Amino acid sequence: MPESRTRKSADEKQKIKKQRAVKAKKVKAPGSRRWVPPTFITVGLLGVAWLIVYYVAGTSVPLMSDLGNWNILIGMGGMAAAFGIATLWR
Repeated sequence: MPESRTRKSADEKQKIKKQRAVKAKKVKAPGSRRWVPPTFITVGLLGVAWLIVYYVAGTSVPLMSDLGNWNILIGMGGMAAAFGIATLWR
């Protein structure tokens, strides 16, 4: 028959607590995130502006006419990037 576990003394409990306290390190909080709102607003508006220019004057703009339907991906990608940046905001 196996032996039952014995209770730990107060000294042993304190030693274990000290060991756990030494192992646990505090995680440093991230720095200031004041850059996030202006960045995600700017990137999102650039994505929307790209789509608007493409739909209104896409054939007149040399670079946009060369890209064709990739302009939609570029505009949507800008908006998706803005959403990704917005998740960093606290």
